Amino acid sequence: MAGRGEPPEGTPEGLPGGGEDEYRSVVFDESFVRAARMQEYSAMERMGEHAPAVRSLPVWSGRRASKPILLLVLLIVIAFGTAIYLGFRHPYQPGRSAVADPMRITLIPLAPRGPVPGGTPEALFSRSPAAQFRTGAAGIALPAVRRTAHFSEGQVMTALTTVKDYLVESSLDPDVLTGGAVRPVRVLLDPDQLPQFDRSVATPTADGRHAATGWLVRFDAAKVALADPEVRVRGTLQVTETGNDVLEVTSDHTFVYALSPAGTGDSRADGAGGQPVEVSGPRSQEASGPRAADASLFTVRRELHFRFDREDLRLHRLELLVSYLQAGPQSCSSDAADALQPLLAGERAGPDGPAGTDPYAIGPATPALCGALSPDAQPSP
Repeated sequence: MAGRGEPPEGTPEGLPGGGEDEYRSVVFDESFVRAARMQEYSAMERMGEHAPAVRSLPVWSGRRASKPILLLVLLIVIAFGTAIYLGFRHPYQPGRSAVADPMRITLIPLAPRGPVPGGTPEALFSRSPAAQFRTGAAGIALPAVRRTAHFSEGQVMTALTTVKDYLVESSLDPDVLTGGAVRPVRVLLDPDQLPQFDRSVATPTADGRHAATGWLVRFDAAKVALADPEVRVRGTLQVTETGNDVLEVTSDHTFVYALSPAGTGDSRADGAGGQPVEVSGPRSQEASGPRAADASLFTVRRELHFRFDREDLRLHRLELLVSYLQAGPQSCSSDAADALQPLLAGERAGPDGPAGTDPYAIGPATPALCGALSPDAQPSP
């Protein structure tokens, strides 16, 4: 028998209480109705002639609530695009100054108290404090290499080797010392410093910024020749991390050169490729005779401060921040901005002291500095 209240044949399919109602899960709430793209006309509206049963609604009419969201998305896209644009266009690059700082130069001539000792290069070196110095690039020893907080061991090594290359080219290369070459030094500098370097070489001035001898060691080939190509060297290198993207290296080296008057130099001076280099200027037939004993020693102490950013490390270049140079024997009044002016064997410094400084002069202060060369710094008798 059928249950109580049910038709004898059961509840018809599709009526409440019978079978699975496939539309039972659909809920026509107000938001669903408002979002509909079509709307049924009312009975009164359908009484007109040829009136359609339904009408289409504007696409956005049911989506007014989404406009604030779209506006917010649009603002985010604009802000993100602006940030990307400024990131490409902004002149500042992390870890790198927009313009390199100008290099500061201090040159101090060291005047001897008596005549400059002379002799053969071998005898002079053996009786001088440079007797135990190494020769050439071997005297520029690298310290133990350790990583820093933000730079790897390889990056620290790159900084040190770049500084060593600079010291070799600017202090030991015969073409730079007496041949007037500057390119071996120039190619190692950060491009932002090239205008200052070029001006220093073209028009050297003792103004603390534009002395050629602040960048490199060189002599006037018309007056001086290398009596021995083997320069004695000793010094230190020190690395310091001064920022997340900045390494600084300080070099402090003493270079000792055997010099003689132009025309009596040693033609054995080897260039970078090991070939003989003839020093420019007239050569005397006595170059290997008695006048070869007219050599004297000239000592240059260079303390240089270098800076590297990550781009400099990648491109094997550097910024030179400070150049502090003591060199002698020289006269206090000698102009060493273009080339160092050594006193050679038997010569004495003049009675004049440092060049006069006018405290009333307009322009940057350029104090005239001079020191006395200690007798202990020269070859013993």
